[in-house]
Amino acid sequence: MPGSRRPERSRGDFPAPFGAPESGTAWSPHMRTFPMPTAPPRPATPPQTTPPPPRPAKPPKPTTPPLPPRPTAPPDPGVAPPSRDTAASPHGPGPLPDPAMSWTATAGTPGSNRPVVTFGEPDGYDERGWGRSLVSRVAPRTAAAAACMVLGLGLIGGAVTGSWIVDDDGDVAVATSFSAAAGLWHNVPVDELFPPTVLGTGAGPGGADRTWTRIAVAPATGCADAFDPLLRKALAPVGCQRLIRATYTDATQSYVTTVGLLFTKADPAGMTALAKRFKDEHLDRRTDLMPLPYAAKGTAAERFGRHQRASWTISVLTDAPVVAYAVSGWADGRSVDTPQSAADAEASGATTAAAQAGLGNEAQGLADRIERRLRQTTADSATEKPS
Repeated sequence: MPGSRRPERSRGDFPAPFGAPESGTAWSPHMRTFPMPTAPPRPATPPQTTPPPPRPAKPPKPTTPPLPPRPTAPPDPGVAPPSRDTAASPHGPGPLPDPAMSWTATAGTPGSNRPVVTFGEPDGYDERGWGRSLVSRVAPRTAAAAACMVLGLGLIGGAVTGSWIVDDDGDVAVATSFSAAAGLWHNVPVDELFPPTVLGTGAGPGGADRTWTRIAVAPATGCADAFDPLLRKALAPVGCQRLIRATYTDATQSYVTTVGLLFTKADPAGMTALAKRFKDEHLDRRTDLMPLPYAAKGTAAERFGRHQRASWTISVLTDAPVVAYAVSGWADGRSVDTPQSAADAEASGATTAAAQAGLGNEAQGLADRIERRLRQTTADSATEKPS
């Protein structure tokens, strides 16, 4: 009917799919609802697809060769074999397990059925199998080395201390001996310093023996008239405390020799300096530095004067404040034109009259033995205890 309205469908009622008009009706833009689209119908049978190509077959794995059968231990005669009932399994009877191959089997006699391998204890492990640390192994050696070092240091220290003590004792002994020698000229009898007879074994030319007899002893005096002026000047640095002298003759009374001991006022340093000067400057060989003889009247040395001096020797001691000397000549009073020191007269090839006569041996031999007695007397005086 004209003017009548078509009944509207309720919203949300979508009998037809979106975009498709209902049957018998056409879609209109004035429609208040939108048709739902419908899915295309599914095919009855799925389309045929081409199967993928088959994969290449894997190469067969290498088969492991079968293990050899385990050796079975022979039955122990002391153990009964197990019954077939106890050895049976749910799957039927089978071979019995080897008790020797069991983890819980007790150890039998080693090496009875199979080889027994033993290993030595590795270095660095103790008897319990515990690892020993490097410190535990090195510590004993370190301790031993330290002990040796301490012992060595102790020995060295002891030696050094001992040397100090010895040096100190030695210095004290030298000082005591030096001081004791200074007073011998008035503390010791003349016969101890100048014995009546002096034996000179091997003291003569060619090692011949000599014997000297004392014929005169001079009183203790000063040094004013005992030396030539030049020798007195050379000895002045050590001073003159006292001079003692004695004159000897040989067994044939052909030679006379005066020996003297000059006690000085010097200390060890002064005596050492004087001895060095005499040695460096050869003062003991200069003919203008000869000591004077002691010519006692009424003896074989009565004519033994300045011009009769044939050979001499001078020795500056450093262990005592003493200058020892000796001078020799002929007993008949003959003069000597070319005197020669004892060191030069005793030298091989010396041709002077003093050397040929052996007067150098006379002076040197007698002086050496008087020096020995002086040192021996000094040592006795230094060690002698007061009563």
